[in-house]
Order: sequence, then C-alpha cells, then structure tokens
Amino acid sequence: MSNQSFKLGIHPINWVGEDVKEHGADTTFEQIVDDIQALGLTGTEMGRKYPTDPATLKSELAKRGIELVSQWKSVLFSDPAYREAELEAYRKHVEFLHEMGSTVISTCEVGGSLHFDPRRTPNEKEVLRFDEAAWRSLAEGLNAAGAIAKEYGLKLTYHHHGGTAVEQPEEIDRLMELTDPNLVYLLFDTGHAYYGGADPLAVLRKHYDRIAYIHLKDIRQEILDQARAVNADFVTCIRQGVFTVPGDGCLDFAPIFRELLDRKYSGWAMLEGEQDPGEHPAYEYAKKSLDYIQTLISQESR
Repeated sequence: MSNQSFKLGIHPINWVGEDVKEHGADTTFEQIVDDIQALGLTGTEMGRKYPTDPATLKSELAKRGIELVSQWKSVLFSDPAYREAELEAYRKHVEFLHEMGSTVISTCEVGGSLHFDPRRTPNEKEVLRFDEAAWRSLAEGLNAAGAIAKEYGLKLTYHHHGGTAVEQPEEIDRLMELTDPNLVYLLFDTGHAYYGGADPLAVLRKHYDRIAYIHLKDIRQEILDQARAVNADFVTCIRQGVFTVPGDGCLDFAPIFRELLDRKYSGWAMLEGEQDPGEHPAYEYAKKSLDYIQTLISQESR
C-alpha cells in the first residue's frame, strides 16, 4: 500500500473477543501473530492471549516483524475517589508500553458503563450518563494520565466506545472540549462512532487535529436495527454480530480514506472486526478487507 501515508495494522480482537470471552476462546497467541505476519501487517495491539512478559513478547513479535502499537486501558476517573489508584495503575501501564516501544495508549472511561463499571449491579439495564461533576472529574483525571503518558513519550488516545458514557457525538465533543489538547488525544473508531449515533466522517473531520490513532471497524445495519428495536445492550450486540471488518458492512469507507490521504495522516490504523471467528474466520475476513482497503486507496490515489 505504497500510496498511503498511514501505517495499517490489525487488532487481535479479530481472532479473540475481549468483551465476549467465548469468541475465539481456543485460539492461541501463535496462531494470531502467524496470521498477522501472513497478512503482511506489522502492527498489533495487546490481546488477552499475548504473553505479558515484555522480553518474551518482544521476542515473539520481533521474529515476525511485528510491533506492539498499543494496549487498552480502562480508567475510572469520573469518580474522584478512584483517581489516585487509577493514576498509579495508569503509570504502570505506560511503563509497560514504553518498554515495548509503543506510541499510543488506548484509554476508555468505564464509569457509568453497564458492562465495565465495577460499581454497577447485574440487574441494571442502562448506561448512566455523566453529570457536570463527573465530567469535570473525568477531564481532570484524563489530563493527569495524559501528562504521565507524555513523560514517557507516549500519547493518551481516548477511545469513544459503545456501551459507555462517552459514545454519542455530543459526548465526544464534550470530552474534547474539556480536556487539554496537548495531553489528551482521540482514538477515532469508525464502528463505535456509528454505533453511538454519529456520522464517522463528520467525527473525523471535526476532531482530526486531536486524532492520534484509528480503529477501522464496520457495522451490520440490519443487526444494529434489530438490536435497537429491543433495546439490546452493547455486549449482546457484539454476540449478535453487529460489528465486522471494513467492506463487509454498511459504512462507506471511501470518503474516510480520502480524508486520511488528503490530510496525510501518518499514524496507525488498526483493522477490527470484533465478531465470532467461528462464524467469520479472522484471517479470511481480514484478507478480504485488506483487498477492499487497497482498492479504495488505489482509487483515491489516482
């Protein structure tokens, strides 16, 4: 893909689910990274099947010509009582990624989330949106975490995410407005933008100057419509197959790639499917998606 300015990698979530643990439960780390190498890609994120010892992970990735770009980090900054412990954990996370040579940290607030907030109970049904105090606390915590990342030469990239209190377009806007642009960047995710009710291209254009990392994910519209009709929660939507790889869903990626090429985006973009690999084999779907992306990039580069 010589015509592109950005670096294309792939997330292990295509092989092994993170939020739906049964997806790819028997898949090994070796299968994932061997497939990534066979696809000709050189970047990955941390996955739950990956070895956690830095020396082992470095060795296994290096022999396949792959680098670790990032790793997800949940935070609970919207509640000030958690801030000190969360920042301590964040520093340890940063230290690991710094040792691995990573450049960005996928960061997501879990406060208010139905699935990810440890304070929630099983009988609850809705994501809790933030009041003013929670927004202020979140921004202060993210700024502090971003300063830690900056100490080590990394960037905190905030992942707006389905099933959390920062998923809708106005919530993304609010987060960007309240946080320091020198400390908090945006992880732009096409699928999660659409899932949250936004036009992904509009989010990309509006917040481009804050974007330091990208996830490329598609949506199956019919699954989303069915899920919304019965008010299905986020994890149920994943189980039902709401997400897929670019080119297999309803999103129009042509203007997105045109925007990235025109602006000469030079960061990483990760291919994501987040679906059951038993029904949608990860390597096969990734290969078709890469062919689709190459076609779009070739067309836009003419």
